[in-house]
Amino acid sequence: MRGSPDGSELQRIYGTRFDGRTEYRTQVWKVLAPFFSRYFPRDGAVLDLGAGYCEFINNIDAHTKYAMDLNPDIRIRAEKDVTILQQDCAESWPVQEQSLDAVFTSNFLEHLPDKRAVSAVLSHAYRCLKPGGRLIALGPNIKYLSGAYWDFFDHYVELTEESLAEALSNCNFSVEFKVPRFLPYTMSNNRRYPMWMLRLYLATPAAWPIFGKQFLVVGQKPSRP
Repeated sequence: MRGSPDGSELQRIYGTRFDGRTEYRTQVWKVLAPFFSRYFPRDGAVLDLGAGYCEFINNIDAHTKYAMDLNPDIRIRAEKDVTILQQDCAESWPVQEQSLDAVFTSNFLEHLPDKRAVSAVLSHAYRCLKPGGRLIALGPNIKYLSGAYWDFFDHYVELTEESLAEALSNCNFSVEFKVPRFLPYTMSNNRRYPMWMLRLYLATPAAWPIFGKQFLVVGQKPSRP
């Protein structure tokens, strides 16, 4: 991806950003991952797009699991049952066409260099998903963040739930689910809430519009052409 960090830069950026927070992030994803498991079968195939430290893919039940990221740390973070794809996600994916039940991505699309790369990634996902398969996307909603969005040097693309939904539609997905405010913005700070609070938050959608600054959008590949 021209203009975005290479693998070694990503390794350095995230090593610094998440220093001392990886254990807490893992605890958080042990709670979050089952929430998203409703969107794919346990015997299915799931790809974690922009997998980072693999907190999502390591904590789900799926028969076939892929983790795709340019950061070389993916090779030490992924569990043994995860197939590692260390590459630029905007380049062609080495995954069989119509073989995936779900593509999951969290806080990744905004790191791509431009919207052309976002469209390329969505098109690769569409090609690799089975009919009826889903793309599940979390990300910072620029509508509710103002200048805080730019606190991270590697943010490039500004997205809302509406713009991502439109991008999905342009790539032939149908938009199944769209929440403008879902999770709070970031875990890259010193706040460490107990896991019972996170479980309560997920079970209380009425609280999402109050605290949420990340969107949740689910796109589905049509079952029939």
